[in-house]
Amino acid sequence: MEILQKRVKRGKNSTLSILYIDGVRRGYVVEDKDRDLTSDMPLAELMTTKVHGQTAIPTGRYRIGLRESPTFKRTYPWLLNVPGFEYIYIHKGNWIKDTLGCVLVGLSWGYEGGEYCVRQSKDLFDPIYEEITAALARKEKVWYTIEQAYEDSAGKLLV
Repeated sequence: MEILQKRVKRGKNSTLSILYIDGVRRGYVVEDKDRDLTSDMPLAELMTTKVHGQTAIPTGRYRIGLRESPTFKRTYPWLLNVPGFEYIYIHKGNWIKDTLGCVLVGLSWGYEGGEYCVRQSKDLFDPIYEEITAALARKEKVWYTIEQAYEDSAGKLLV
């Protein structure tokens, strides 16, 4: 299973992305501010740029596993081996205040007060969670890739 997150818009402190699963557009992602980190950066450089709880994870390709969140007391898809970050989950939420660096998914998106958000989060999270857990139960590898594909001021993709 291949999950692709294409970052397309920057807010003051938020980042909006389009989410694809196996090549099919499924919804949107909101996460913290993209500080242009990449998974191949030297860790020392990455850590000097990262602001704890206010930074989107580095672009790159990550395996997904499952892990029980001690905070939420339930199992979530977990992005493994994200350099400089721990316990990055895909979960429900609408605003960057609902996360400390995790990936929030939704069927639609909004823009208020200079920040992006996702809406209908549960409606996208629940089926994605089922698909990921089913794929992992079949012993399939599940990959999560994050790319930059920002739009210009006219809304045209730059990539």
